[in-house]
Amino acid sequence: MSDRDTGQGSVCYVYGVVPADVDIDEEVRGVAAPPARVQVIRRGRVAGLVSEIDRDRPLGRPDDLVAHKQVLDMVAAVAPVLPMRFGAVAPSAEVVADELLDAHQDELAADLDDIEGYAEYVLHGRYDSEALLAAVLQENPAAARLRDALHGVPEEQSRDARIRLGEFIGQAVEAKRKADTETVMRELQPLAREMSVRDPTHEDDAIYLAVLAETGRSGDLEQYAEDLAHRWDGWITPQLLGPMAAYDFVAAPEA
Repeated sequence: MSDRDTGQGSVCYVYGVVPADVDIDEEVRGVAAPPARVQVIRRGRVAGLVSEIDRDRPLGRPDDLVAHKQVLDMVAAVAPVLPMRFGAVAPSAEVVADELLDAHQDELAADLDDIEGYAEYVLHGRYDSEALLAAVLQENPAAARLRDALHGVPEEQSRDARIRLGEFIGQAVEAKRKADTETVMRELQPLAREMSVRDPTHEDDAIYLAVLAETGRSGDLEQYAEDLAHRWDGWITPQLLGPMAAYDFVAAPEA
């Protein structure tokens, strides 16, 4: 198994591993253009989700990544799935069956059993940038005085002071992010089996939390996100994503 093979013809793109009794609708299509039908290769207790792609067709478009994730998340809503890393291909379906499914049958089945009935959910929220800055300056008089002192001063004459102000604000935001994340994690304890804090992707990120929870608790998680939105109205706007494959909680299968 490799990220990309060379040569002519087609190769087998591998999305992930699922229990052998999983079925995929014939209309489901995968990566590449034109996208081929996603198929299930069964061996014993486990199966691989695959589709054919042209060997010379480069992967990496945003649409490819979206398609990869959509296939996995669609299955994760109804069955456990072990996601492969994006871009994993094999020379043929037979290689997937022999070198992945047969060779690692017991450990793959055990990993699937471990997350049976569970899926990943992601709670992501950003601060309102104006409310965040106002709170930081109110709580940090030194930063507020420095900001006021910089008013009207040309940027080239105040570079060092502006850097210090940025550091003040960055440290204050990080402290708020940590405190708000800890609050959410504490409140989610009754609903979550595991949680993982993701790195912020934006300077205004407040919470970015992956949660492994029972799929039967989806409604409870949605209600919590709604309650959080009301409680933090005008401060943080949270969004709950999922159910999805347990990307943050299982290791990608390796052949």
